[in-house]
Amino acid sequence: MRVIAGKFRRRVLQSLESSETRPMLGRMRQTMFDVLQREIPGRVFADLYAGTGAVGIEALSRGAASAVFVESSQRAVTVIRNNLAALEITDQAEVRTAQVQEIVEGIDADIYFLGPPYEATNEYVGVLRRLSTKPAEWVIAQHGRELELSERYGDLNRVRVIKVGGNRLSLFRYQSPDR
Repeated sequence: MRVIAGKFRRRVLQSLESSETRPMLGRMRQTMFDVLQREIPGRVFADLYAGTGAVGIEALSRGAASAVFVESSQRAVTVIRNNLAALEITDQAEVRTAQVQEIVEGIDADIYFLGPPYEATNEYVGVLRRLSTKPAEWVIAQHGRELELSERYGDLNRVRVIKVGGNRLSLFRYQSPDR
């Protein structure tokens, strides 16, 4: 797995040889960051269900000010820390070992990315509802084509769905209740 673009372009990232994580395909990552390219610089990016950290590292490579990585697997957290150290960006990152639903409300970011394992469909609704109270600029959920996410979760409104093969990216924006 490699960083696609930005400061760390083509740098190889360590990955996990297990079914503990579901890495985001390079084509999907490229598509997402093409859409968000102007939104990333200077922002705080939260990589929820981080796996190897490739998505958050891509954000840092493209100019994010900092990134928060949340992952429950200790093996995956070790890989994230190794990848951050290899790129010498540990000072721009915060790594939390926890279940996303337990701590997501305590994370302040401009952009949230969530890509839980596809079989954990119950995770989407719980996390999106918790994020609906945060005035984030973007909340992006990666999911399989068979999972239909709602148009709205509280103050989060889905503004776009991007299809890449059997995967989907649902992009949500916060809309305050007083608008």
